[in-house]
Amino acid sequence: MAEPLAFWFEFASPYSYLSAMRIQTMAREAGVALVLRPILLGPIFAAQGWNDSPFKLYPAKGVYLWQDMAREAAAAGLAFQKPSSFPRGSLLAARIVTANAHEPWAMDFTRAVFRANFAEDRAVERPEVIAELLNTLGLEAQALVQQAAEPAVKDALRAQTEAAQARGLFGAPSFTVGDTLFWGNDRLERALECAKTFG
Repeated sequence: MAEPLAFWFEFASPYSYLSAMRIQTMAREAGVALVLRPILLGPIFAAQGWNDSPFKLYPAKGVYLWQDMAREAAAAGLAFQKPSSFPRGSLLAARIVTANAHEPWAMDFTRAVFRANFAEDRAVERPEVIAELLNTLGLEAQALVQQAAEPAVKDALRAQTEAAQARGLFGAPSFTVGDTLFWGNDRLERALECAKTFG
């Protein structure tokens, strides 16, 4: 039996956008259960001695990022627009998915947030933008935004980020199959193969 595939992502991560837009379909076709694991990269980067995205700390890497994202998005048939603000805050969206990861709409919302950030250049750090995305999906935005402010939800996201660090994650997107770690959008296929043949 296939092992579940855990998808560790950060809503501010450009390469997580590429994975998020295809992972559900690919997992379904592979017969692999998908587990959503939103995290915050800030604490993970801080533990590595970085106080910002490495794409901003290393300018040449940042220049390459946006060129590569344009190429990869085009190859995947995805719309892409370089965000006018980067990295954008992702706390509210991450808390909402953390609290509702098992809901059937969680992946739809995840894709909507990524699309808003990286295809539409919308300010997804703003509660009103997140509320609009939730409403568009026919969800109770006010209740979900209020839920995201509950201490238990805040603690859950913090614990999930700490769990990512404990597993050795250092960036996003990452994928785990059991204790096996794969990093990067270009390792998604390899992670799915591992999940199908695990054990």
